[in-house]
Amino acid sequence: MAYVLFSLSLFLIVTATALFLTRAYWRHHVPEIHLPGAGYIYSRLPSSFAGDIEAGLSSSNFDLGGNVEAGDSRAGLDDASKAEVLKIMKKKRMTFDQARKVYMENRFKRNGIGPDGRPRDPKFVSFS
Repeated sequence: MAYVLFSLSLFLIVTATALFLTRAYWRHHVPEIHLPGAGYIYSRLPSSFAGDIEAGLSSSNFDLGGNVEAGDSRAGLDDASKAEVLKIMKKKRMTFDQARKVYMENRFKRNGIGPDGRPRDPKFVSFS
Protein backbone atom coordinates (compact mmCIF):
# COMPACT_ATOMS: atom_id res chain seq x y z
CA MET A 1 0.00 0.00 0.00
CA ALA A 2 2.79 2.41 0.88
CA TYR A 3 4.45 1.70 -2.48
CA VAL A 4 1.24 2.59 -4.34
CA LEU A 5 0.87 5.87 -2.44
CA PHE A 6 4.53 6.70 -3.03
CA SER A 7 4.21 5.94 -6.76
CA LEU A 8 1.04 8.00 -7.06
CA SER A 9 2.53 11.00 -5.25
CA LEU A 10 5.71 10.78 -7.35
CA PHE A 11 3.59 10.66 -10.53
CA LEU A 12 1.62 13.73 -9.43
CA ILE A 13 4.78 15.68 -8.58
CA VAL A 14 6.41 14.84 -11.92
CA THR A 15 3.23 15.71 -13.85
CA ALA A 16 2.74 19.00 -12.00
CA THR A 17 6.39 19.93 -12.58
CA ALA A 18 6.16 19.12 -16.29
CA LEU A 19 2.99 21.18 -16.67
CA PHE A 20 4.52 24.08 -14.76
CA LEU A 21 7.70 24.09 -16.85
CA THR A 22 5.77 23.91 -20.15
CA ARG A 23 3.04 26.43 -19.24
CA ALA A 24 4.30 29.00 -21.78
CA TYR A 25 3.88 26.42 -24.57
CA TRP A 26 0.37 25.46 -23.49
CA ARG A 27 -0.65 29.11 -23.12
CA HIS A 28 0.20 29.89 -26.76
CA HIS A 29 -0.46 26.61 -28.58
CA VAL A 30 -3.60 25.20 -27.01
CA PRO A 31 -7.02 26.80 -27.51
CA GLU A 32 -8.29 28.59 -24.43
CA ILE A 33 -9.95 26.29 -21.94
CA HIS A 34 -13.16 27.63 -20.44
CA LEU A 35 -13.81 26.36 -16.94
CA PRO A 36 -17.44 26.12 -15.83
CA GLY A 37 -18.40 29.19 -13.85
CA ALA A 38 -15.18 31.07 -14.64
CA GLY A 39 -17.14 33.73 -16.52
CA TYR A 40 -19.18 34.52 -13.45
CA ILE A 41 -16.28 35.72 -11.33
CA TYR A 42 -17.26 39.19 -10.23
CA SER A 43 -15.00 42.16 -10.72
CA ARG A 44 -16.20 45.67 -9.96
CA LEU A 45 -16.00 48.20 -12.78
CA PRO A 46 -14.34 51.53 -11.99
CA SER A 47 -16.81 54.37 -11.49
CA SER A 48 -14.68 57.42 -12.32
CA PHE A 49 -12.12 58.54 -14.87
CA ALA A 50 -9.37 58.04 -12.28
CA GLY A 51 -10.61 54.47 -11.74
CA ASP A 52 -10.66 53.88 -15.49
CA ILE A 53 -7.01 54.94 -15.69
CA GLU A 54 -6.09 52.63 -12.80
CA ALA A 55 -7.90 49.74 -14.55
CA GLY A 56 -5.74 50.27 -17.66
CA LEU A 57 -8.43 51.93 -19.76
CA SER A 58 -6.23 54.79 -20.91
CA SER A 59 -3.25 55.19 -23.21
CA SER A 60 -1.33 57.89 -25.05
CA ASN A 61 -3.83 57.51 -27.91
CA PHE A 62 -6.86 57.64 -25.60
CA ASP A 63 -5.74 59.77 -22.67
CA LEU A 64 -8.14 60.27 -19.77
CA GLY A 65 -5.58 62.25 -17.76
CA GLY A 66 -7.10 65.54 -18.95
CA ASN A 67 -10.47 64.54 -17.53
CA VAL A 68 -8.93 63.81 -14.13
CA GLU A 69 -6.85 67.00 -14.12
CA ALA A 70 -9.92 69.07 -15.03
CA GLY A 71 -11.83 67.58 -12.09
CA ASP A 72 -14.42 65.91 -14.32
CA SER A 73 -17.00 64.45 -11.92
CA ARG A 74 -18.81 62.24 -14.42
CA ALA A 75 -18.92 58.46 -13.90
CA GLY A 76 -16.17 57.69 -16.40
CA LEU A 77 -16.51 55.63 -19.54
CA ASP A 78 -19.67 53.72 -20.55
CA ASP A 79 -20.02 50.66 -18.30
CA ALA A 80 -21.08 48.21 -21.02
CA SER A 81 -18.24 49.24 -23.35
CA LYS A 82 -15.78 49.31 -20.46
CA ALA A 83 -16.73 45.76 -19.44
CA GLU A 84 -16.42 44.48 -23.01
CA VAL A 85 -13.00 46.10 -23.55
CA LEU A 86 -11.72 44.73 -20.24
CA LYS A 87 -13.02 41.28 -21.21
CA ILE A 88 -11.19 41.44 -24.56
CA MET A 89 -8.01 42.65 -22.84
CA LYS A 90 -8.12 39.77 -20.38
CA LYS A 91 -9.26 37.03 -22.73
CA LYS A 92 -6.95 37.83 -25.65
CA ARG A 93 -4.12 39.34 -23.59
CA MET A 94 -4.15 42.61 -25.50
CA THR A 95 -3.22 46.16 -24.67
CA PHE A 96 -5.96 48.73 -24.20
CA ASP A 97 -5.50 50.19 -27.68
CA GLN A 98 -5.60 46.74 -29.33
CA ALA A 99 -8.70 45.71 -27.37
CA ARG A 100 -10.42 49.02 -28.16
CA LYS A 101 -9.75 48.43 -31.88
CA VAL A 102 -11.20 44.89 -31.70
CA TYR A 103 -14.22 46.22 -29.79
CA MET A 104 -14.91 48.91 -32.41
CA GLU A 105 -14.47 46.46 -35.30
CA ASN A 106 -16.98 44.13 -33.63
CA ARG A 107 -19.44 47.02 -33.18
CA PHE A 108 -18.94 48.04 -36.82
CA LYS A 109 -19.61 44.46 -37.96
CA ARG A 110 -22.80 44.21 -35.87
CA ASN A 111 -24.07 47.45 -37.39
CA GLY A 112 -23.27 46.60 -41.01
CA ILE A 113 -20.17 48.79 -41.29
CA GLY A 114 -16.92 47.55 -42.80
CA PRO A 115 -13.57 47.77 -40.99
CA ASP A 116 -12.72 50.74 -43.20
CA GLY A 117 -15.74 52.67 -41.85
CA ARG A 118 -17.89 52.43 -44.97
CA PRO A 119 -21.42 51.01 -44.80
CA ARG A 120 -21.86 47.49 -46.21
CA ASP A 121 -25.28 48.38 -47.59
CA PRO A 122 -25.31 47.50 -51.33
CA LYS A 123 -27.50 50.54 -52.00
CA PHE A 124 -24.99 52.95 -50.41
CA VAL A 125 -23.74 55.63 -52.81
CA SER A 126 -20.89 57.98 -51.98
CA PHE A 127 -19.78 61.09 -53.85
CA SER A 128 -16.30 62.44 -53.32
